[in-house]
Amino acid sequence: MTPAPIPEGVAPVADRVLGFSVGARNVRGRVVRLDAALNAVLAAHDYPSPLATVLGEALVLTALLGATLREDEGQLTLQAQSKGGPVDLLVCDYRAGAVRGYLRHDGSDVAPGLDLHTLFGEGHLAITLDPTAAAERYQGIVPLEGASLAEAAEGYFANSEQLPTLIRLAVRWDATTGWVGGGLLVQHLARSEIGGERLSVADMNPDWQHVLALASTMSDDELTDLSLSEETLIWRLFHDEEVRVVPGPVPTRGCRCTLAHIKDVLSSFPPEERAEMAGDDGRIKVDCAFCARVFAVDV
Repeated sequence: MTPAPIPEGVAPVADRVLGFSVGARNVRGRVVRLDAALNAVLAAHDYPSPLATVLGEALVLTALLGATLREDEGQLTLQAQSKGGPVDLLVCDYRAGAVRGYLRHDGSDVAPGLDLHTLFGEGHLAITLDPTAAAERYQGIVPLEGASLAEAAEGYFANSEQLPTLIRLAVRWDATTGWVGGGLLVQHLARSEIGGERLSVADMNPDWQHVLALASTMSDDELTDLSLSEETLIWRLFHDEEVRVVPGPVPTRGCRCTLAHIKDVLSSFPPEERAEMAGDDGRIKVDCAFCARVFAVDV
């Protein structure tokens, strides 16, 4: 493959997913960029910058994982729940290209550059797939371990999926453009193929070791540099390989709360319970943690 040219003075589309595969190495992967979608999600809450960065990384990770789903395959949810740190809950989800997320924290001062344990304490990382009615709900849970959210997610794939995986996540604030996020996910597929290597030796596969060495050179600056197209990033890593690229759905900010939906949910409660929910003004107020809006519904 050759990198896609970028017209002079024009940045590539920022909110984008690009899938790729390196057939000769039994490897697949994705590159994600979040710009407008990321800023829209983070603008809903006044997060301290270090926590906005963590939530931004989680949104990029959710887009990386969710982009494997077809539009009609349901919803993927990423959740980190913990105790002992300033953050006790982080939730992001993905459906048909739309991402949303929020985190809950105790309001204490948080310094930049804290590791995962200092931010969250002890907890777990859960990835849940709620598919269409034709399939069963799936959930994988692993301890929230590692120095970063990327390392915790790699642990999820190693322990829950038995799939060698490299994940790189980067988020930065730019005074001109706002928040920018980028992510890279690379996975080795040989173990799922008939006649593939045994589970115990898959991480030592020479093809995977080669790809891992290349992909590990991707820097945070490259991932968040909007003057570099996603094709260029992949070309920089695998220019000596035959690579197939497949564009994914364009990520958007997608909080799905609406007054009509909330009214529909409340209508399922008996009248006496709805009356107990109402305030002195006779209205039920429902908060959306994702978009920080309050919906008032007449009883």
